Amino acid sequence: MKKPAPNPSRFFAFDLLVTLVAVVRSDGVVLFANAALEDALGMSRRSIEGTPLSDYFVEPQVFRNALDGARSNEFAALRYDAHLKRLLHEPLSIHVIVAQTERPGEIIIELLPLEAQARQEREERLIDQAQANKELIRNLAHEIKNPLGGIRGAAQLLEMEMDSKELTEYTQVIIHEADRLQTLVDRLLAPHRRPHVVGDVNIHEVFERVRSLILAEFPKGLRVVRDYDISVPEFRGDREQLIQTILNITHNAAQALADQIVSGDAEIVFRTRIARQITFGKQRYRLALELHVIDNGPGVPDSIKDRIFFPLVSGRDGGSGLGLTLAQTFVQQHHGVIECDSVPGRTDFKILIPLP
Repeated sequence: MKKPAPNPSRFFAFDLLVTLVAVVRSDGVVLFANAALEDALGMSRRSIEGTPLSDYFVEPQVFRNALDGARSNEFAALRYDAHLKRLLHEPLSIHVIVAQTERPGEIIIELLPLEAQARQEREERLIDQAQANKELIRNLAHEIKNPLGGIRGAAQLLEMEMDSKELTEYTQVIIHEADRLQTLVDRLLAPHRRPHVVGDVNIHEVFERVRSLILAEFPKGLRVVRDYDISVPEFRGDREQLIQTILNITHNAAQALADQIVSGDAEIVFRTRIARQITFGKQRYRLALELHVIDNGPGVPDSIKDRIFFPLVSGRDGGSGLGLTLAQTFVQQHHGVIECDSVPGRTDFKILIPLP
């Protein structure tokens, strides 16, 4: 089939869009495919252009019917859900919009990945939730902290007036519990007080530091697997915050693997990758750091799956419920996002951080 003429420059603005876009002739042959569509199909623009767009649909006839409607002016725009074929990947669920243009013989096809739309909505919820958490923590911590000093001081004065050793045991309980609550409040406020110290970070050094700490605490029955992309470059970030982030996630994973550690088949995987042309946090990035901490534990309980980043929510007895909240705060200070995908036998915490 003869290739179409070189693309008019008027189409190149579509490369700035996150949406998958193709401009086709009335017979469905691709005149232009934007960069997002290239990425989704795993093919170059040159190989896509000049071929029927219907070839990339799992049900091509439905797309051809939509083009027939556009050619006959039955509608200005048509929407339907479909599946897009991809090289070496499962078909991509998409929402298709077929729209006419002012130029005869040209039709614009927009393909909105349903998984991307769902992810964007989830990320927006996480961002809103994190902001609400931050305000809640600050306000609650200050409301708790103010009377704590008075309670502790009153208990100390009361203790000084007592001669009975039995009664001073009660004042010691008050002082001890006031100190425990003070420590909790300090932990709640710590990430908001500490300055963001930026420097050059090698993410694999961060993972190796965490790996040594975890294996020192769990020396038997736990295997920590490295799956590193050695091409990942250094970047500007707060090394200590990133260590604390990975450590909190990994420590939670190790504690969830208690039964597997006893049986000797517990495993945590550290994975690093570079993501290209990816959208998160309502922005599209050319490059991003993609980090995974994956364990083969029982999974996050269904009762807290939607609340694991909330402060004071924990899936185990004795947990403070602050580890993941702090991890989320530190990741967001790097303009990134953190997500959790968990089923029995596999829990994957994914962190995305934009790279320059």
